[in-house]
Amino acid sequence: MAGALDGLVVLDLTTHLSGPFCGMQLADMGADVIKIESPQGDAMRGAPPFVEGESAPFMLWNRNKRGVKLDLKNPDDLAVFWDLVDGADVVLENFRPGVMKRLGLGWEALQARNKRLVLGSISGFGQTGPYAARGGFDLMIQAMSGLMSVTGPKDGPPYRIPLAISDVGAGLYLTIGILAALQARQKTGEGQWVETSLLEATVSLGVYEAASYFANGIRPEKLGQAHRGSSPYQVFQTKDGWLTIGGAQQNFFRKLCAMIGKPELADDPRFKANADRVKNNEAIVALLQAEIAKRTTDDWMVALEAEGIPAGPVLHHDEVFADPQILARGMVAEVEHAKAGRQKTLGVPLKLSATPGGVRRAAPTLGQHDAEIRKKKR
Repeated sequence: MAGALDGLVVLDLTTHLSGPFCGMQLADMGADVIKIESPQGDAMRGAPPFVEGESAPFMLWNRNKRGVKLDLKNPDDLAVFWDLVDGADVVLENFRPGVMKRLGLGWEALQARNKRLVLGSISGFGQTGPYAARGGFDLMIQAMSGLMSVTGPKDGPPYRIPLAISDVGAGLYLTIGILAALQARQKTGEGQWVETSLLEATVSLGVYEAASYFANGIRPEKLGQAHRGSSPYQVFQTKDGWLTIGGAQQNFFRKLCAMIGKPELADDPRFKANADRVKNNEAIVALLQAEIAKRTTDDWMVALEAEGIPAGPVLHHDEVFADPQILARGMVAEVEHAKAGRQKTLGVPLKLSATPGGVRRAAPTLGQHDAEIRKKKR
């Protein structure tokens, strides 16, 4: 079955994670994404762990793409690229601002060659502004976006979130922007330049922190496990593990108090409304924790589910990928790689009823489709 983006041709010049992640979204939905690499290959090909010499991270977020090697400083290879541009809908790049223009591939040149083309760009800090020329990785963006300043124990140092949230966030935003530009093209007949940055993407994800600061001018600080606007809403230690409970809604909180044998807490002035509980979060959490620690995670999950209170155990990744809900939703897929053999990969999280996405092919080996792509375009 054809995907929603079947027939869309994307030239993916990106490396590392943010840009390739965007390309993967488009490829998963059916676009023909051609990953264009230098003769040395994407730097992520050197990222461990490896399977038969192939990088597992690279294979995951470059699946569903075809691959070709092009040296854009070589006239013959550059000619191949321009031929590809003639038939393309989208070009993706995540070089530092100015690099594309120095290569002769800037927006003006691309638009002159193909007026319907959409150019999608990701950089660390954006194409304009005082930091535009800086390079940026997820690490320093987490720091400069304010994310690290609110992550971790109250009195501890800033913490980096292990998930590459800046890269993934920027990749998702660029995907949205490209789809919007393609929709606009249907009306205007012309493409446009879509650009975002790791910094803007990550700042925009801090919605609670921004809303709080804009409302009262008070700098948000680390809260440990607590939530900025909901209580109780955090991790609790059980007899044999860890459990998350979202009991901030009044009906949930009242049920939770009854479950721990303290129904009177629901009418305690300190805890009567969510705003009161946020102010007195440490007190209510201490009372809840004392009771939650007496029973196992499974016991609590059965009891909480019976009352309709949102809760979930803290799982390790081996447990995640064996979880019946994850498996039922197809979030573990398999694909055959040219060198690494049969490999598991993440499934597609978007479920379209008529034009579903899917994992159709493994990531390309370096230059795997050189012959077919060059032959077609020359």
